[in-house]
Amino acid sequence: MSATPISKSADVDADADAASRDADIALELCALSRTFLLKRGPFRAPTPLLAVDDVSLRLHRGETLALVGESGCGKSTLAKMLLGLLPPTSGSVLIDGGQVDPRDARRTAQRIQPIFQDPYSSLNPRKTVAQIVGLPLRVHRRGARDEQDAEVRRMLDLVGMPQRTHGQYPGQLSGGQRQRVAIARALILRPGILVCDEPTSALDVSVQAQILNLLLDLKAGLGLSYLFISHDLGVVEHLADRVAVMERGRIVEQDTAERIFAHPNHPYTQKLLASVLTPEPGPGLPDPPAAGARHAARTLNVER
Repeated sequence: MSATPISKSADVDADADAASRDADIALELCALSRTFLLKRGPFRAPTPLLAVDDVSLRLHRGETLALVGESGCGKSTLAKMLLGLLPPTSGSVLIDGGQVDPRDARRTAQRIQPIFQDPYSSLNPRKTVAQIVGLPLRVHRRGARDEQDAEVRRMLDLVGMPQRTHGQYPGQLSGGQRQRVAIARALILRPGILVCDEPTSALDVSVQAQILNLLLDLKAGLGLSYLFISHDLGVVEHLADRVAVMERGRIVEQDTAERIFAHPNHPYTQKLLASVLTPEPGPGLPDPPAAGARHAARTLNVER
């Protein structure tokens, strides 16, 4: 009996598929953990606090991945590790397949940039809008001065900042304008990934909508990937493609935004969604007022 020849085409196709999937991943967190040591006094041993516990996530190109959870669950600590601002205790961060080195902040800054919660505190009040946005180009020595100035004008125009504001200072701008400046500064080096840490929570509702629409337009136009950190589930539902739910430093559930909001599986996710106030009309006050109600006597007296 002759042996059946083994075909290598299936293995080649499998390797090609794996390579394609890896190329589609912009950001990957591999078993990321961070422990802090809390001092308890001069004569007591420090207490370890596990702020981020074995987190693994993948952000695909052109995707918005929302990270949600209550305050203190580890979202901001995770963001600092992604940006190379804080070394992990264990695990690794990969951007475009390469590991982030906290000692090489310049290289990391060219690939991933943050947008912070409070645009006023994140902008230098003594610098003009054009100077703030152009600073990363000067730090990284991107082009001649006239080329830098032209790129700053293009970027400010892209985020909707009129030319008359380019020479103004942050204190002369509205909250929405300041956040547009922060977005322009984050994009000036042309990174592929933005870490948006509560970027609209300090803004009025009407301005929030404008900034969110701007982020959506920029994502489509520039092919950006967003890690969107927020506690506002209404914003997350509007913006996110996928959602990861974080509780006490761990990811307890992750799925598409549609499935998370329609059919949450984990008890913590269910409680998180149940805590959102919805503007649904209720039954209102009983008419006539129920016996024993504190306002019943006043209502009856008015009617008489």
